Amino acid sequence: MQVELLNDQGLASSKVDVPDTVFGREYNESLVHQVVVAFQANARQGTRAQKDREQVHHSTKKPFKQKGTGRARAGMTSSPLWRGGGRIFPNMPDENFTQKINKKMYRAGMASIFSQLAREGRLAVVDSLTVDSPKTKVLADKFKAMNLKSVLVIADEVDENLYLASRNLVNILVVEPRYADPVSLVHYKKVLVTKAAMDKLKEMFA
Repeated sequence: MQVELLNDQGLASSKVDVPDTVFGREYNESLVHQVVVAFQANARQGTRAQKDREQVHHSTKKPFKQKGTGRARAGMTSSPLWRGGGRIFPNMPDENFTQKINKKMYRAGMASIFSQLAREGRLAVVDSLTVDSPKTKVLADKFKAMNLKSVLVIADEVDENLYLASRNLVNILVVEPRYADPVSLVHYKKVLVTKAAMDKLKEMFA
């Protein structure tokens, strides 16, 4: 499998070989969907909470008499049938949303995403990505010169200058290979991988 090698102007200067074990697999849509959903579910904190009919603020007085009104009988305003009443099965703060994904499935799902990005031309390789100072404008001008607006950069090492220069840029994320996640790979329109990071991705997902 070959992908484009971009220069500082964002133009494809040549092509480089990438391992087929990571970038040449068939696209498994169901597996990718399962990996993405599991990643999003595992990020949920589960801190939401609702009240049952015992916890809502209410009076124990009967709202109206049992017979003669023509209405359905009611004993308390905390009934789940009433507006402002408690929930029958409320969400509890200790709810667990985690989903288990086997390591083999996760590696195969990530490799499937990388392979599809390479086929669609959304993945490219760069020699390196560095900035001399922690200035956001410097890095923004670099991506502007490369004509990139929504990009995920996977660098072999994110130093302090690169981290500080990229953290305030909208639609730009710079991470190390171990922090590359399936949601970001699907979300960003372009994925740039440095040559040194390519070797780490091969070790992780091959």
